[in-house]
Amino acid sequence: MIYFCEGKYENNMLALLKKEINEFFSTITGYIVVVVFLLAIGLFMWVFPGQYNVMDSGYASLNTLFTLAPWIFLFLVPAVTMRMIADEKKTGTMELLLTRPISDLQIVAAKYLAALILVLLALLPTLVYFVSVYHLGNPPGNMDVAGTTGSYIGLFFLAAIYVAIGVFASSLTSSQIVAFILALLVSFLFYMGFDLLSGLWIFSGMEAFVADLGINAHYRSMSRGVIDTRDIIYFLSVIVVFIYLTRTIIQNRN
Repeated sequence: MIYFCEGKYENNMLALLKKEINEFFSTITGYIVVVVFLLAIGLFMWVFPGQYNVMDSGYASLNTLFTLAPWIFLFLVPAVTMRMIADEKKTGTMELLLTRPISDLQIVAAKYLAALILVLLALLPTLVYFVSVYHLGNPPGNMDVAGTTGSYIGLFFLAAIYVAIGVFASSLTSSQIVAFILALLVSFLFYMGFDLLSGLWIFSGMEAFVADLGINAHYRSMSRGVIDTRDIIYFLSVIVVFIYLTRTIIQNRN
């Protein structure tokens, strides 16, 4: 009987995950996120002249992608996650969802994974940029592959934190606009806020410690091509904290 119940819970979580993914692509939202991300990066890398243009820089690298992507995701990820729970509250379907044989944690996990999969789908086509730049090197292949791999991993974890923050913000309100603004502000705080705080005189002598509380320090560390377990632990810890907070909010509502 216990195994039957566990299987039932897992099936309901999988069904909810599929439902969320289908909703993304049954409307224009999912396609807009992918297209806007790829178009913005592509224009800066290949069309607009300047420091971000690969051909103008003279170097075979994807620095443009890894410099601009965190800022683009800062707006796109909250746009994806703002409806995840807020819309359920607004329409009253959250109460119906809570009566189903699925745990609060599984509800949060299903919604989190659905948004994360959409972000991953936006990242995957950029491998075309990687292949293009790789062959543009002189000689072909003359690029920092290790650093690029580390940057990709760091960018994925960065987006994963943004998604966790976005789902958390969506659980705090029934307004999608409020959820978007909250997710944007908290994500910015974790990406650049601690770097800015570390420069204040009150944190004199603690600059490195304060900066390490933010995403950017760990993202830069991975971009060097060295996968440090401390960076992995940081990313996973922040994700777990926000998922736990989201689950607690839903649990209290239940």
